[in-house]
Amino acid sequence: MTPPVLKRWPGWAVLAVVVVGLLTVGVTRDDGPRTPAERAAALAERVACPNCEGETVAESRTGASENIRRTIRQLVDEGQASDEEILQYLETTFRQGTLLVPRATGFDALVWALPAAALVVGVAALAVTFRRWRREAAQERDPTGEDRDLVAAALSVDEDGDEP
Repeated sequence: MTPPVLKRWPGWAVLAVVVVGLLTVGVTRDDGPRTPAERAAALAERVACPNCEGETVAESRTGASENIRRTIRQLVDEGQASDEEILQYLETTFRQGTLLVPRATGFDALVWALPAAALVVGVAALAVTFRRWRREAAQERDPTGEDRDLVAAALSVDEDGDEP
């Protein structure tokens, strides 16, 4: 029989490899657009077309989308505003709900964080429950001779409670 410690270490090793891999991807991730044109295109991908359903300003060819792209290019070329300031300007100028990706602050952050937190809590609850079930199953023993004698005695009693 394999000791319990040896059964668990492969799972921890796989978890460590996954965590290191994810951290590596996170650290080496692209920092974003390098040129003003790339920055303007990236911002246009984050803004919804005001006249279209399900299209970004970058995809749409409507006049309103052209105006928004022109405004984005102008603000980027001026170089005075950050991406967040440009998005804030677009949201206040055109209308609420223009942004496709919610902000990472306030209520919008909760919209993204609560489902992730619920998933983590659910997985943790399942892990605790499965561990408890495994521990309870490990505590169950094979019946002893005394247990078998007790069952045999109970089975030998007839319906009226009299022994045969």
